[in-house]
Amino acid sequence: MMLKKWDELPNNLQTDCVRKYYEILKKKKASLLLKRVFDLFAAFTLLLLLSPTIIILSLIILIEDGRPVFYRQTRITQYGEKFRIFKFRTMVKNADKLGSEVTVDHDPRITKIGGFIRKLRLDEIPQLFNVLAGSMTFVGTRPEAEKYVERYADYMMATLLLPAGITSEASIYFKDEAELLSSAENAEEVYVNTVLPEKMYYNLKSIEKFGFWREIGVMIKTVFAVLGKDYKGDYERTTERLSDRENNRK
Repeated sequence: MMLKKWDELPNNLQTDCVRKYYEILKKKKASLLLKRVFDLFAAFTLLLLLSPTIIILSLIILIEDGRPVFYRQTRITQYGEKFRIFKFRTMVKNADKLGSEVTVDHDPRITKIGGFIRKLRLDEIPQLFNVLAGSMTFVGTRPEAEKYVERYADYMMATLLLPAGITSEASIYFKDEAELLSSAENAEEVYVNTVLPEKMYYNLKSIEKFGFWREIGVMIKTVFAVLGKDYKGDYERTTERLSDRENNRK
């Protein structure tokens, strides 16, 4: 995984806001290479080990709600490039046309088996194919839909210096994001104006502290979070800032 030269970046990334983070990553060539080698080895190994789980979940989804088994949507990754994300389908067919692309707690579009799959984050397993293809990595900013990226502030564009990730510190602290948005009158606006800036705080901090072994730590932390560990300290501080931000908007 290598960085492009500065003058080869898309114009919307060649800004002073992004330059700071580019210079940090530019000094981490060995870690970036190790990151890609690990992605290839781990994704291939996990796909082999999880192949029975993939088959079983595919059959259960097929039996409950028919085809398609996988959810495919265009998302944005490194350098603003588009790619098609792989996830197990956890909502009814054509869910995107039936409501917001932001999922809230107790969303009626989620199927019965889908709720279970989402709780354990099993819907993320097919993204291993995206990791093999290079459009995603294990640890990195979660890939957003194009319409949300279009609303990024200039400083947020720095997250596009690296491929989108399956998990991140922001994902861990916002694992209850759907619950957080469930009481909002307009979930999409609250997400863009309130939640996204908070998630970007963690995403950019991760770039500042970027290192291969630190990312291994994030992956281990993710496993504990899925198993039920609550990282309340970070989340409570985040929800306090969200509440203050919302009150100020009112």
